[in-house]
This record gives sequence, structure tokens and C-alpha cells, in this order.
Amino acid sequence: MPEVCEELRDFIINSLSHNPGHLASSLGTVEMTVALHYVFDTPNDRILWDVGHQAYAHKILTGRRERFATNRQFKGLAPFPTPAESEYDAFVAGHASNSISAALGENIADLLQGEDKQVVAVIGDGAMTGGLAFEGLNNTSMTNNNLLIVLNDNNMAIDPIHGGFTQYLLDITTSSGYNKARWKLYNAAKRMHLIDESKKGSVQRFNNSIKAMLTRQPKNIFSAMNIRYFGPADGHNVKDLVRILNEIKDYKGPRVLHLVTVKGKGYAPAEHDQTIWHAPGEFNVESGERTGKHVQLWQDVFGQTLLELVREDKRVVGISPAMLGGCGMNIVQKEFPERVFDVGIAEGHAVTFSAGLAKEGMIPFCNVYSSFLQRAYDNIIHDVALQRLHVVLCIDRAGIVGADGATHHGLLDLAYLRPIPNLTIGAPMTGEELRLMMQYAMNAEGPVAIRYPRGEVKEDKFEKSEKFEELGARCLKDGKKGAVLSIGAIGNTVAKALEGTELAHYDMRWLKPIDTDTLDYVGQHFEQVFTVEDGVITGGLGSAVVEYFADKGYTCKVKRIGVDDQFVEHGSTKELYHMLELDEEGLRIQFERGL
Repeated sequence: MPEVCEELRDFIINSLSHNPGHLASSLGTVEMTVALHYVFDTPNDRILWDVGHQAYAHKILTGRRERFATNRQFKGLAPFPTPAESEYDAFVAGHASNSISAALGENIADLLQGEDKQVVAVIGDGAMTGGLAFEGLNNTSMTNNNLLIVLNDNNMAIDPIHGGFTQYLLDITTSSGYNKARWKLYNAAKRMHLIDESKKGSVQRFNNSIKAMLTRQPKNIFSAMNIRYFGPADGHNVKDLVRILNEIKDYKGPRVLHLVTVKGKGYAPAEHDQTIWHAPGEFNVESGERTGKHVQLWQDVFGQTLLELVREDKRVVGISPAMLGGCGMNIVQKEFPERVFDVGIAEGHAVTFSAGLAKEGMIPFCNVYSSFLQRAYDNIIHDVALQRLHVVLCIDRAGIVGADGATHHGLLDLAYLRPIPNLTIGAPMTGEELRLMMQYAMNAEGPVAIRYPRGEVKEDKFEKSEKFEELGARCLKDGKKGAVLSIGAIGNTVAKALEGTELAHYDMRWLKPIDTDTLDYVGQHFEQVFTVEDGVITGGLGSAVVEYFADKGYTCKVKRIGVDDQFVEHGSTKELYHMLELDEEGLRIQFERGL
């Protein structure tokens, strides 16, 4: 088994050096994965992964080694576990903190149907900071089940994790010798019929008392919830892991196995800088040099602008749910650590925490990736918009994000935010527009949401005096044959597609409140109107325009262009925009077709 682990680790490192993916997380789970598949009879027994970028070794061991070179590529292997790809993938694992809840449901379904199967939830890489994980634990503690929870404790998400629960895990000090002696004593007493599973509660309480006395530690949170706790154990000792799993796998009732691992294990550069090597892009295996070129990114503009606003106004603070580096807020943290809050993988809390800050006079810029913000929808409505609190939601990774696929594309935000009262919604076309929108949002009244994409940013030549004092659109190109209304960064592609045409182009900039003066002009002067957005067309810009025209009685023909009613697969942004006819060529064809 150690040899298999070494081969797996080398295979992952060499594969990802030229086909980028999530490197450090999967290097940290190699031994755990080998041990789990050695002990459990998958796919009859089921392993549910939390934050699926831990699961590359799992994919390779379950019949996908030969295709692993296509991982995250268009029409290739999915970026995360999905039952649509393999019977060994027990549940979709694109986001975080859902494994305990889903695994509990599967385990109880087995029990109700008389099935004798094992279900394992592997949670970690920051996912234990998510509220859903604790909701799942709570229900696990009070329901008849045989769930095994494997806690992959590496003290990391993308960035280092902070918080009371993380510190609590670091403070758990259980003697491995004590654990071995306890398990041997328990099994020996069971063989002698001195104890059985019906008496496990009293035995467990006795064990916990002894443990607390020997280690001077209070009863741990899992044991306090009547979930049997084992560990912490070395998550990189594959032989010990097999022994431990074999000893506890047939115990009845819920169990937690706490494994301490190192993110990036076995590759020195990844161990040294776990944040950078979470998803490093292409790199040289021998030298550890990352070979991708650096360009100006949207998150760079966000971070630099937020830093200027923090310097300008002492009320401005930044909040991120475990994405400081990814969103660019680490730029601010370096200079103003007391004004930046990483709350862990807890998007709902991030929004409501921001609401509390705003209620008492602060100006929080809460940065959440678009697809992750879906988990905070009620918090936006109830805790922010209802009270008209001055929270600025900066929505990164909007639109098509590429290789992470359906679980990460930010295609729903315009549609799900637009119906919320009191909320101003903007989408910049350029980096300079993002700067101006953030400056406007700092001085606005009530909540403001600004959504922008992932990737390279296009700058624009604004006059420095331009301000968003009025939330209006801008005309980029005149035309007589029709008008194109776009919102957000996709307007750059629209502009290229319109070169040499007689179509006018308007960058709407704000979805809500929408510029009705521009819509009145367009509705009165053009017979053909196109709307373009990099999101679902149901409920977004196109819907807003059609609704307004209908209310005003305008009879112009409207063609909505965007993403139809579908989840979009993974692939490069270039491939996906081409597939959706949202690249320059596809848009030009749709404009010609519409005319």
C-alpha cells in the first residue's frame, strides 16, 4: 500500500503539472483514499466526498486513470465527483459542507430498506466551518444510523482556516497508545461477551471520562453529541489507517474518525505554500516553478480598489468566506489586518455578519463567489435588503468560470437577485467600471450588489472625473438597424461582434434600477432589440427589458441572448462560450439570424 500511495502521488503531480487542477488538496488525501478503498467494498459501500477537489486519488483508483489526462477538460472527466460519471461517485461534491447531511440520508435509506451497506462521509479542507456540516452533525447525533464521518483535518481551506472550531481541533490531544489499548480492550471484552452494542452508550461515557482525566481535556464536541470519536490519527500512515478502519467499521451508531493531514503532502513546494498550490496552474515538476503568465485579473482590480477605499474611510471593512486570496482581499489584509475578516466557508454567516456591521455604521464589502452566494440567499433578503442596510456585495466569478463546471458557473445571480426589493445591482464591463461602481457603492444608501467575472480584465479610458451619480447606461455605438443592450463584461465581446454592423450598442451597467430613459429611447426608435447577458435568460436583463416594453406598450421585437434553461458543463471559457454561441462568432450569427 505505501508503494501504491507513492505511485498515486507521483501520477497526480505529473498529470497536473501540464493539465492544471486542484493539486494540494488531493496530495493530502492519498493515504486516506487508499485505505478507504482497501477496507470498504465500494461501490456497494459508498464514500461521499466533501469539497470534491480532495478526490483525485479516488477517481484514479476507480477506473479513471487512463482518462485522467482529460480531467476538467471539455467533454473530459468532470472536475468533481458526480454519479453521472461513475457508480463509485456516491454524490455530487462541487461545493462544501454537504457530505454529512447527504451521507446520513443515504445511510438511513439503506436501514429503512433493510440494506447492510457502509456509508462514509469524508469532510475537511475547510468544510467543517460550514453551517450545514453542523446541522448534519446535529441530526446524526439524534437519529438511528451507522454513519462513519472521516474528518480530514489539514487546518486549511484555500487559505489557512481561522476560528474557534479549528483551534478546538488543534487542541485535541489524545494519546495514540491510549486509543490502541482502548480498542483492544473493547474488542476483547466484546469477544468475552462482557459488553455488547446495546451497552455501548455506558461504555462510551466511561471511556470519555477516562480520556478526559488522562488528557486533562473536556469531553469533546462529538462525544458530547453521542457520536463516537476516534483520533486524532496520522492521516498519512496508510497501514495504521487500514487497521483503524477495520476495527471501527462494523461498530453500530455514528462515528467520527479524526485524521490529521498535510495539504500538499509529498511535494515540497505545495507543502511550503499551500495557498498558492491549491490550484497552481501549469508548473515544472523538478523545479517547482509555476509557468503560467500573470495578467491583470478582475480580483486584482477589486483588491486594489478596496485597499484605496479602506485607506479613505475608516468605516470600510472587508469580509470573505475563506476566499481572501482568490478574491484579492489579501491585498488589503496585508496593510489592514484588523479591517479584514475571513469567516471560513460560511457564506450565510458572511452576509449576516456584514449586516450587523452595517447596522452599527460600518461599510462592509462582502466578497462571495457567485455560485457560493446562492447559499446565502435568505440572508440577503431577510438580514440585508429588508432593513435597507448598507452592505456592498461584491460577486466574483460571475458568468462562465471554465473548468470547475456546473457547480461553479455564476449564471443565476442576475436572475435570483433582481426580484429582491431595495437592492441595487450593477455589472461592470471593464476594470475601470468596477472601480467606479465600488466608489459609488461606498457612498450609496442601502445594499448594492456588483457582479463581475473571473479572468483577465479589460481596462477602459474613463475620464477620472466620471462618477456614477446617476445610475445610467452608456451608448458605445450608434446604429439604425437595431439596438443591442448588454450588461457586464460580455459587452466587450458584443462590441467586437458589432464591428461593421448598423446595430447600436448600449452598455446598461445597472440591472436595477434599470435605466428607463435609455429603454424608452430604444423602445421608441428601434424595431429590433437584442439583449445579451452571460447568465440565464430567465429572469435576467432580457426579462427586465421585455417586461418594461410590455408595460409601456412598445411593440419592438426583442431577442434575448444568454444561457438557456440548462446547467453548463465544464471546459475552457473559450470552448464553453463558443458552445453557447456567446463568443464573437456566435453573437454575430445570432444578430444576423435575429434580423
